Amino acid sequence: MGDHRQPSGTFQTPGDHFDEQAAETAMRGPAVIKRYQKTLPSAPGVYRMLDQNSDVLYVGKARNLKNRVTSYTKFGGHTHRIAQMIAATAEMDFITTQTETEALLLEANLIKRLKPRYNVIMRDDKSFPYILLKDDHDFPQVLKYRGARSQPGRYFGPFASAGAVNRTLNTLQRAFLLRSCSDSVFDARTRPCLLYQIKRCSAPCVDYISKEDYAKLVHETNEFLSGKSTQTQSQLSKLMEDASAALDFERAAGYRDRIKALTAIQTRQAINPENTEEADVFAAYADGGQVCIQVFFFRARQNWGNRAYFPRHDKSDTIASVLDSFLAQFYENKEPPKLILISEQTPEQSLLSEALSIRSDRKIEIGVPKRGERKDLIEHSLKNARDALARRLAESKSQRQLMEGVAKTFRLEEAPSRIEVYDNSHIQGTNAVGGMIVAGPEGFQKNQYRKFNIKSESLAPGDDYAMMREVLRRRFSRLNGKPQESEEEQSKEDVEKFGVRPDLVLIDGGPGQLSSASEIMEELGLSDIPLVGIAKGVERNAGREHFYMTGRAPFMLEPKSPVLYYLQRLRDEAHRFAIGGHRARRKKSIRTSTLDDVPGIGAQRKRSLLNHFGSARAVKSASPNELAGVEGISKAMATRIYNYFHEDA
Repeated sequence: MGDHRQPSGTFQTPGDHFDEQAAETAMRGPAVIKRYQKTLPSAPGVYRMLDQNSDVLYVGKARNLKNRVTSYTKFGGHTHRIAQMIAATAEMDFITTQTETEALLLEANLIKRLKPRYNVIMRDDKSFPYILLKDDHDFPQVLKYRGARSQPGRYFGPFASAGAVNRTLNTLQRAFLLRSCSDSVFDARTRPCLLYQIKRCSAPCVDYISKEDYAKLVHETNEFLSGKSTQTQSQLSKLMEDASAALDFERAAGYRDRIKALTAIQTRQAINPENTEEADVFAAYADGGQVCIQVFFFRARQNWGNRAYFPRHDKSDTIASVLDSFLAQFYENKEPPKLILISEQTPEQSLLSEALSIRSDRKIEIGVPKRGERKDLIEHSLKNARDALARRLAESKSQRQLMEGVAKTFRLEEAPSRIEVYDNSHIQGTNAVGGMIVAGPEGFQKNQYRKFNIKSESLAPGDDYAMMREVLRRRFSRLNGKPQESEEEQSKEDVEKFGVRPDLVLIDGGPGQLSSASEIMEELGLSDIPLVGIAKGVERNAGREHFYMTGRAPFMLEPKSPVLYYLQRLRDEAHRFAIGGHRARRKKSIRTSTLDDVPGIGAQRKRSLLNHFGSARAVKSASPNELAGVEGISKAMATRIYNYFHEDA
């Protein structure tokens, strides 16, 4: 594999006279691409098209780089989107590969990492959960697992969601009575926990089951998750009959409950294939300029859930091309099953099958079923894709109407595409955290949320105005190129994310908070960004909110107004997010603080001090008598703590 980067642009000799706009245009487009084309090899590889700021516009792969790039040098014959991309291209990067399949995998990797403007982008690329049956203990544990498969044991999945895993785990607990507790909890037990009482664990921690009998339960679990549920149920039925014949009705009832648990999970499945043991099913449906790709996971002849994706793409892209790009990105970091079923043929179908087979070291088949059970799976998935897209389009329409209502309420020139909402959370000024949430036409944008740990030690405890000023200064200083954080604290992604300008900023609070926010925005030269304060009325009742804007009298909205409900949701989400950050910081401060360095202070005393005073700073300022008033702190210990913090006084 080789990397080729060539300089771009035109050169001027002293004394040349030229039109700057013409020169700038000449440094982009087909003329620039043509310079690269002359020296490119006729080999497979990946190319990147960049604009004049070196931002990646597009990532593509080619069987023959020279021929592929040559197609971009021709005038005419391109869609409007491709023509725009070519016109904006100021430079290119190239990586040659040994084969086209290698180029396909590299292209998918780069698209997911760089997210170029003109590529189809798979959104919501979260890792899928698995069920892990750990086998590094005499009594194996069953649990939900995400991440790299570094733990010893057998993995079953992927499952489409945490909910699908939780439902299956719930069934496994009732059917097979395996432990779900950690090894440390298991080793510390002296009596059975609640799960044993409600018949969801066999209590191996207190030897209520032998190692041999527990191993049988593990084997049955393995069989069930491997698709042999029928055999497992038959075995349990025989055991139930034997117990009944022996008049051991309590044991028979236990087997009966386990059989019912297994039956429940099978009847909950919307569709269970009999002849398809392992497959991923992809069905793509387009409407309203959007594409929904519904993915179903079938393992062990069971439906392990589904998830809908809405990839970012240009309206001119065909369903086949969107599905093609999506598949390559989907499996860029996931292990594919032996069979992948898709709703229609794609241009790179055979190439992707070859690439995945090479990477997985086993044959991976990608096909479009024409009849039978597999065709039914596609039809079922297509229906789900159609329904999911219809819901999304309806929600988008409703959301657009809400955005227009917000614009009318706050007298904005147009509907906002990015709303930022701010709130603070603390207890008497300790562990203060500022929260920022982001919402737009597509709802809450949770990957844009940000927590700000209040850093200034000069703030008076509980000074909400000063906290708000710090949060806004740190957030919006990025917008004018003067970040408050050091370079070490900022990632490139972070800078790009918070370099985006909001159309509306909402502050949880009244005139005081609004005044503090306006002061910072004016200081940073951003006073043109609309600011609104939201405060509950005197009686603190939802629905009686007052809205504050600079240069406008406070006002309220109709109690049943959809816009009011929407703004309440935004305010409540910001409040929830800020409180979550505060609680996490407070929990961490209890675990680690300056009190850890005080001789004789262990976890229990530290917890007592922090619960009593609220913060390590307050402990440091306390007198010996005040310290001695804390439960578990003797007078001698109080003196030792006081002297530790005041030895230089």
